[in-house]
Amino acid sequence: MLKFQIYTKMDQYILGIDIGTTSVKVVIINIKDHTVEAHHEKNTQSNIPSDTGPGGNKQDVSTIISAIHLCVSKLPRHLLQKVSRIGICGQMHGVMLWKNDEEAKAWDIVDKEKSVRFDIRKERVSALYTWQDNRCDPDFLAALPEPESHLRLSSGFGCATLFWMVKNRQEKLKKYNCAGTITDFAVAMLCDLDKPVMCNQNAGSWGYFNCKLNKWNTDILAKNGFPVDLLPEIKNSNEIAGYLVDSWHGIPKGTPIGLGYGDIQCSVLSTIEHRCDAVLNISTSAQITFVVENYTPPDRPQKLPIEYFPYFNQQFIAISASLNGGNTLATFVRMLQQWTMDLGFSVPQCKVWEKLLAAGDDDSSVSDLVIKPTCLGERHSRETGGSIQNIHVGNVGLGQVFRALCRGLIENLHSMMPKEILQEAKINRIVGNGSGLSRNNVLQKEIQRLYQLPLVFTTGGDAAKGAAMAAALIN
Repeated sequence: MLKFQIYTKMDQYILGIDIGTTSVKVVIINIKDHTVEAHHEKNTQSNIPSDTGPGGNKQDVSTIISAIHLCVSKLPRHLLQKVSRIGICGQMHGVMLWKNDEEAKAWDIVDKEKSVRFDIRKERVSALYTWQDNRCDPDFLAALPEPESHLRLSSGFGCATLFWMVKNRQEKLKKYNCAGTITDFAVAMLCDLDKPVMCNQNAGSWGYFNCKLNKWNTDILAKNGFPVDLLPEIKNSNEIAGYLVDSWHGIPKGTPIGLGYGDIQCSVLSTIEHRCDAVLNISTSAQITFVVENYTPPDRPQKLPIEYFPYFNQQFIAISASLNGGNTLATFVRMLQQWTMDLGFSVPQCKVWEKLLAAGDDDSSVSDLVIKPTCLGERHSRETGGSIQNIHVGNVGLGQVFRALCRGLIENLHSMMPKEILQEAKINRIVGNGSGLSRNNVLQKEIQRLYQLPLVFTTGGDAAKGAAMAAALIN
């Protein structure tokens, strides 16, 4: 039986972990003023071939967990020894499965030099089916029962993916007795939980969750053959998930661990400084969001590009989340790089980026070329594809094409949450976040042109820091 620590004002630090789509980032913040004392980041390179062809998107869980171990091990040990809480956030919507029973758990806890290591039992863990998974096409989604929730269902959402497995991979489902997001799994592993617990933030991102009642639509799901026994127990964001099972990289045994939080919510928490701030994040995808006061969710899904997800302190955030962000720009860069290789040259991606950013930032790059870069569709309009219009010999320069691409990304986001919505909410500035935005002056210019609001960047705003700050809110 664990002996839990009593925390006092002498405790100084909180560990924050962000399990992103492409990388893991960890930070240690000072509990007094939230200053980042140390950080480390690693690309996971965890994508694996899908069992459904191009539409699927899967990642290897053991690779992700290894990246977490490595990142934490790189932090200063003298700080880790003074960590008093752990907060974990990560990519939302996705789902993974695992098996815990009397025989064994999905992980082994291995003693190692006065600490422990967590080894994944691969035969007891599925892949992570990410938020980018498109196996649930519009016809499949239309055939599912309507949720009792104000949040609509989309491909890549946990419950939608599990419904697909009920109909197409029954034998795989029977192998497991737990399900959750990758953050829920990481929390369960560090706390050595028999069954996962889930924050209402992630539950809202799965579908079939009533945010008003804070419960799953179990009756609807059960009537339609859904494996409701797999659904995690729900807790509010200010509750604790459990306690660190043993000393881990110097972090004391019994350290409280928060629930798995949504990465968008944590990005907002670490970035927003005033009630009148909106946060615009461009990393793999793109989101613009602001905190809403006194929001009461309706009973049925709203067919709008703006949705309202649970936040912290019983609040909600209004969010327009585009599937097309930094991933679209990265696709364009890879295309150019492949073209140069096809022509017999080899140009590093970093050089391609350097040339594009410089060419697109020049005023001469502004043209009448129109690019709609919605190659991945959108959750509110999956059938939408990308397009290019008004091409002529005078607007196909490299800088012009890149400028039109960046403009198209922001125009798409603006169509989902126009400036009038921000004006009604009394938003008076936009706080930028995400490497895809902070390094791209072309995107920044287009944001200011469309929204006509000041664009500022605050120091240290990211999801890992937000996860640490969220852990500080635990009662």
